[in-house]
Amino acid sequence: MSRTVYVNGDYLPEEDAKISIFDRSFLMADGVYEVTSVLGGKLIDFDGHAKRLERSLNELEMQKPEAFDDLLEIHRELVRANDIVDGMIYLQVSRGSAGDRDFAYPDASVKPTLVLFTQSKPGMADSPMAKTGMKVISIEDARWGRRDIKTVQLLYPSMGKMMAKAAGCDDAWLVEDGFVTEGTSNNAYIVKGDTIITRQLSNDILHGITRAAVLRFAREAQMKVEERSFTIDEAQDADEAYITSASTFVMPVVELDGKAIGTGKPGTVAARLREIYLEESRKAAI
Repeated sequence: MSRTVYVNGDYLPEEDAKISIFDRSFLMADGVYEVTSVLGGKLIDFDGHAKRLERSLNELEMQKPEAFDDLLEIHRELVRANDIVDGMIYLQVSRGSAGDRDFAYPDASVKPTLVLFTQSKPGMADSPMAKTGMKVISIEDARWGRRDIKTVQLLYPSMGKMMAKAAGCDDAWLVEDGFVTEGTSNNAYIVKGDTIITRQLSNDILHGITRAAVLRFAREAQMKVEERSFTIDEAQDADEAYITSASTFVMPVVELDGKAIGTGKPGTVAARLREIYLEESRKAAI
């Protein structure tokens, strides 16, 4: 059955959705995106995603789409129209199309392109991987320098996931100047003793919405948090490790570059934080 999607003010069957071949997201990767999770038919941390979207647009000097103030209503309508219980809503804003290919930005008379669609993921909160843990490899971080802006420039992260798949693993952690930046589509953490360690915010990593929530919950639970860079060796010597993202929530990492982390099984900190995050996020969902 066809999904209902949203394109520039219209709700359409997915097979009827079209944008211009001259759209700058297609030609220049000149666009930003957000992915909001849905649990029990409700949106998780919508306000955080909307604020980060606004920041990304501002950083790229990109206009807000006309429907920006209606995004919550649009998300809810897509959840309703597609009968989404558990899943995700993908939102993308591009600078639009000025009618021909040009490196220079079009002027303000060109309206941004706004696209949203849903993905149904039944039982996503009960992922079997939360019980077994992920295996990751390390690769060089060859992305552009503004990783804090959630752009659609995802070719290298996609290549990183394929490198991991070829190695029989689940994902890759990116390394720059000897230190882990983040995963291909997630923030990275290690636990040593009683301390959670994750890289500090900067232009080097995405300012994760799930990251912010999980660190807040960790501190509220009296867990010690240290925001600093860490190396692959330090990660391999950690007691446990995990990632966070809107689609995986809190997911344990049990192996890095073929070496078991801790016991080689999901640790208690990641398990507890996943439990807290899901419980609190469901309470606050809208």
